[in-house]
Amino acid sequence: MQQSTHRLSLREKIGYSMGDAAANFVWRSGFFIPVFYTDTFGLAAAHATILILLVRLSDGITDIMMGSIADRTNTKQGKFRPWILWSTPFLALFLALIFTTPDFSYTGKVIYAFVIYFCLTLAYTANNVPYGALMGVMTDSVKERASLSSFRFIGAFAGGLLVMSTLPFLVERLGDGSEAQGYQRTMLIFAALLIVFLLITYKTTKERIKPPVQLNKPFWEEMKDLFCNLPVILIPVFGISVFIISLAMENWTAVHKTIAAIVMLGSFAYTMQLRKTLINRPSETLTNTQKDMADLLTNKPWLILLAVGIMFGLFTVVRPSAASYYFKYFLNRPDLIGYYFAITLVASLAAAVATGWLSRHFNKRTLMIAAFTLGALFNGAIYFINPQQITAMMILATIGEFFAGMMPVLFFSMLGDTVDYSEWKNGRRATGLIYSAGTFINKTGHGFAGAMVLIVLTLYGYQATNPEAITGSIQGMILLMSAIPAAIGVLGTIFVLWYPLDDKTMKGIESDLITRREANAG
Repeated sequence: MQQSTHRLSLREKIGYSMGDAAANFVWRSGFFIPVFYTDTFGLAAAHATILILLVRLSDGITDIMMGSIADRTNTKQGKFRPWILWSTPFLALFLALIFTTPDFSYTGKVIYAFVIYFCLTLAYTANNVPYGALMGVMTDSVKERASLSSFRFIGAFAGGLLVMSTLPFLVERLGDGSEAQGYQRTMLIFAALLIVFLLITYKTTKERIKPPVQLNKPFWEEMKDLFCNLPVILIPVFGISVFIISLAMENWTAVHKTIAAIVMLGSFAYTMQLRKTLINRPSETLTNTQKDMADLLTNKPWLILLAVGIMFGLFTVVRPSAASYYFKYFLNRPDLIGYYFAITLVASLAAAVATGWLSRHFNKRTLMIAAFTLGALFNGAIYFINPQQITAMMILATIGEFFAGMMPVLFFSMLGDTVDYSEWKNGRRATGLIYSAGTFINKTGHGFAGAMVLIVLTLYGYQATNPEAITGSIQGMILLMSAIPAAIGVLGTIFVLWYPLDDKTMKGIESDLITRREANAG
């Protein structure tokens, strides 16, 4: 049985990790967006919920289109690296603007928030989807890819640690009494650092794997074809979003919410029918884009990771997004939020380092099950904490965050395995599409998590300017920090139990692919 002997240099692994450190300046700062929108920018929680969900839904279209565009990009620098360079200035610009509070009317602020948030996610997609896919073409070694994934998330958590441990202090220090001014000045600093880090990633990485050659139609015909086939992935997300929005709308009647639930269930049924129609068509009648989509929808490991990605996106974001409210109103210690984020992100960083070592000795599937199960246990225990037990709460949260920190390392390494599985099964390698669809699902989970925080607070009557309403919503903040993440962890465990690609299976796939590539090269 053949295995790849290729090894990536330490310089290249570190350079690659800088890209996700930069991405986390955007990603981790997003944990502050709900509280920024409600307490500083001035939006109602329900309006912020709808805004986040609408942008995340559009994000699905751009994510998957970006993956397909990147797959069809051909330059001397490769398919994916050029996009990192091209998108960097736009990502830095919108990172600064998202935390800027203009002197507009309420309606003007809603429009501004939507446009800038949409542009930020678009720039992030153009940067991070090719960045994620780049890992799939830097090496053909499963072990090296697992190591690279570990380095990636060491960088991710280091970048996140820098943002989340310093952002509250910088906002206060640079704001001169104005939170709005503090946020704006702080994000200008992170935007400058983002540019430096992404340029390092571009200069130090290299694409090595050449996908099998496919005869493509003209680019715009491919994009039109892709757009026509996107509903099979986007319709269920739309259905879930409609149902979540119905929960946020306090003035909707039970009839309205029942209709929203029916729309969600109908979206699932319609999606299954679209999938069945596509995969049952003769292969010779399908375009390349339709073949890519059919490969994706018959890739059982990827379909299971789709569910896992949503669960881990929810699991890793709900608690951090609720933490600012929890510390400010339940613990009455807003001064500790920076320390909390610093401690928990150190735990995440330690998890990223440990997962690289653990994945060389244990099955990734087993490790993911352990991460969800133990993470759920320690998060659930936070429910029993009272405001005087801050140390105990910090300990439980730190241990829970360690297991949460394992999840992205394992998920994106497993996503790379599904790319190999697809090539092994179908003789086609749509790296960008598989990574972008996986990234979209994970980002969907993150978007649902942010919306979930605002919905739970809305259901408990939270209003930032009403002390009595804030007191009445504290139970919701407690649930968001404990029982809700625990329930998500249980669901995540169940989904991972169905995942079929263990280490033994992947070694066989890796050997077969090496043999095929050598034969094609000869």
